[in-house]
Amino acid sequence: MTIKNIVIGLILTSTIACAQDKNPINTQNTHEIIVSDLNNPWGFTFLPDESILITEKSGTLIHFKDGEKTNISGLPEIYVRGQGGLMDIILHPNYKDNGWLYFSYASSDEGTSGGNTTIARAKLNNNSLTDVSVLYKATPDTSKGQHFGSRLVFDDAGYLYFTIGDRGNRDENPQDITKDGGKVYRINPNGSIPQDNPFVDEKNAKTAIYSYGHRNPQGMTLHPETKAIWTHEHGPRGGDEINIINKGKNYGWPIISYGVNYSGTSFTDITEKEGMEQPIHYWDPSIAPSGMAFIDSDKYGDWKGKLLIGSLKFQYLDMCTLKDNKVIKEERLLDGLGRVRSINQGPDGYIYVGIENLGIVKLIRK
Repeated sequence: MTIKNIVIGLILTSTIACAQDKNPINTQNTHEIIVSDLNNPWGFTFLPDESILITEKSGTLIHFKDGEKTNISGLPEIYVRGQGGLMDIILHPNYKDNGWLYFSYASSDEGTSGGNTTIARAKLNNNSLTDVSVLYKATPDTSKGQHFGSRLVFDDAGYLYFTIGDRGNRDENPQDITKDGGKVYRINPNGSIPQDNPFVDEKNAKTAIYSYGHRNPQGMTLHPETKAIWTHEHGPRGGDEINIINKGKNYGWPIISYGVNYSGTSFTDITEKEGMEQPIHYWDPSIAPSGMAFIDSDKYGDWKGKLLIGSLKFQYLDMCTLKDNKVIKEERLLDGLGRVRSINQGPDGYIYVGIENLGIVKLIRK
């Protein structure tokens, strides 16, 4: 190795190591630990009695009630590899009447050595899942460990949306509507395909696709006023994005991006192109976002209406102030508490946050 190469390497290493997020710290917040001793609370949801169902990525479903944790049996076999495992969980909007809960996980088809994202529904009977049925299974299985996506959201019309990342195959999956991966999907609650999905009449298309050209969306939520679907997704090095999802639209990955390869080299020379959607916001450096929720209660005063996004990389809750669907200010909450994985507003109006190697905490404004 030449002296020149050594110097360049040291400069690059220093640049990477010194890259810091510049969002200011908001000190007017604290927290209360509600559920302790969790490793990776990838998703959680509140039952009508305000107890909590929590997914551990390693493949355990936990019911937390009256201070006690109980493992729920009856899960299908979970394929745990890299970023994949047991992931998000939500309730049907009419859960009190029909008892359906929905969850995402990685699974393997018989005879394969890999896995892919799967969406299922089930009912909770005492401490066991019953009536488990697969609604969607992405193909093909792959042993790659990255980009499973997996957030779940119901819209006001009762459709179920879910995300699947590009599964580490950026050059084939995201831009091809005949292939799974790098997409936002929309299905009916029973797994059937809505007849007005954008690609139902396209030859060989995956008809559950609602939008495409995504990398790895690990945040998705319903805007409390406009009822639009908002997502965020991981970029490579730089280029994490917030998007508002519109039917049939192409969000550009990997043809356009505000990021570069992890090595620092470029994979595209353009950040915009006709026919491809622009993000409403992007981060550089990447914050590695996960979890997403709007504050839609009066518990936090003038924070109502702000958007919350977790940062895995910098270990804080990012509070975004919005104006005309643009992020005009960002502040760090729960700074340094840990890698923020999941966020939900509870039935009591408080924000609850799943933090790796800690648990679920309640956000409190001082």
